[in-house]
Amino acid sequence: MLTVGVTGGVGSGKTTVSKMFEEEGAYLIDADQIGRELIQPRSPAWKELLRVFGRTILQKNGTIDRSQLANLVFTNRRKRRLLNDILHPRIRREMMKKAREIARKDPQAIIIFDVPLLVETGFHREMDRVVVVTSKETQQIRRLKKRAGLKEEEARRILSSQWDIEKKVKVADFVIPNEGSLKQTRTCVREVFQELKNLLVRKNERSSVLSNPFKKVKPLRFSKA
Repeated sequence: MLTVGVTGGVGSGKTTVSKMFEEEGAYLIDADQIGRELIQPRSPAWKELLRVFGRTILQKNGTIDRSQLANLVFTNRRKRRLLNDILHPRIRREMMKKAREIARKDPQAIIIFDVPLLVETGFHREMDRVVVVTSKETQQIRRLKKRAGLKEEEARRILSSQWDIEKKVKVADFVIPNEGSLKQTRTCVREVFQELKNLLVRKNERSSVLSNPFKKVKPLRFSKA
């Protein structure tokens, strides 16, 4: 098994890249999807969120209004930290549980973890490899406006609340620019996936050797061409 964390700034296209990895043959574990599952009505996380943030975050059907919750935490660091404390440990446990289930069925699996806050939470340290997806700020804003129906000012506020992308690049093993066409991005993904398959082969070959087959090297930046 090889574990690979995929991350990047909001609107960078990390989910698109993660799905491309899945199409190449990887298994995909999506942190956002798990987060949505964990906050279903009456679940422990749902109850904890109501206790901390109040019933104003609820929709009429009892589900949590994710947009309302996001508005609360993006403008308040303390509340954002409280949200992360409630959700991230639960999400991490569930992701690792799913990874173990995949590994039991397929010991040769390459597992992609699509995690927005992979580096911020320190979860990247548990990965065999880290992929950071980059994009221009103008593209991120455009994607946020289209995806979430935000005004430009709101999109910029969200971007400003996040880590500088270079902090994430510093811990990356692979950097994929998602700034051109989907065809260009897919070419980069295929190149990285081939590298990951090669790593898995070497990991298997060295499984009985004490030396570390995953020695860190300078991150590979893949061309947009």
